[in-house]
Amino acid sequence: MKVDIVRMEEEQAKIILQETAGLAIITIHRPQKRNALTAKMWRHLSKVGREILENPKNKVVLLRGAGEQFTAGSDIKEFHEMTLEEAEESFVLMEEAISTFENLPIPTIGVINGPAMGAGLELALACDLRIGSEKSKLGIPVGKLGITLNNKFAQRLVDLIGPSLAKDLVYTGRVLKAEEAYRLGMINYLVNEDNLDRYAIRMGKLVASQSPASLLSIKKSVSQCVNSVPELWKGTSSFVDTYDFPEGVSAFVEKRIPRFSRRTTNGE
Repeated sequence: MKVDIVRMEEEQAKIILQETAGLAIITIHRPQKRNALTAKMWRHLSKVGREILENPKNKVVLLRGAGEQFTAGSDIKEFHEMTLEEAEESFVLMEEAISTFENLPIPTIGVINGPAMGAGLELALACDLRIGSEKSKLGIPVGKLGITLNNKFAQRLVDLIGPSLAKDLVYTGRVLKAEEAYRLGMINYLVNEDNLDRYAIRMGKLVASQSPASLLSIKKSVSQCVNSVPELWKGTSSFVDTYDFPEGVSAFVEKRIPRFSRRTTNGE
């Protein structure tokens, strides 16, 4: 087994890549922050995703979080120290990392043991399959933060659960528990936490045993069906609102209710 660990400056923050028996297992490890990713971690995650293809023995990717978390998404406290331009660039880094895994020419499986929130949910949805435990929780509560979902972010939700439920999750900020997420198809397989890793490896090996040509063909065909404009996200809309985003982030850090601006629906 080959193990590569990319450590960040912050203690315990790292991206771990293990390569064994045709599987590339990536672990997001920042347990003290619920595996939330900084901008630097998103950048390294993109790099690790690209490096997977350098090893021709890798047939399937398993993407997981350390402990009882998948990932809480991006580190909101980091946004508090950024300018709007830096925050916008951070979202671009997120989308590049997520798209890297979404566009890999080999199958990807998200292994979800605990919350997958915000950009963490998007990362999970970018995987071809998702295996969750009873502790899985899925949500995208961006309305509390003034984050304006880019159309590519929204597209992943709509493609999987439809337009009404996609809006519901943002309108209400509600978090789906494992059973409901499974019923809605956001989780493909729901297994006991104690068996989650073994089940994921067994599933990974099963997928890896299939014809590579068949796997690549169905991945391309499905992508063409649901992504008529695959580069739609670039340059078409921003991720942060100039008024509500700074207030939402400040409220998150200060642990208070946000006081969003009162503007008309046309932004005036």
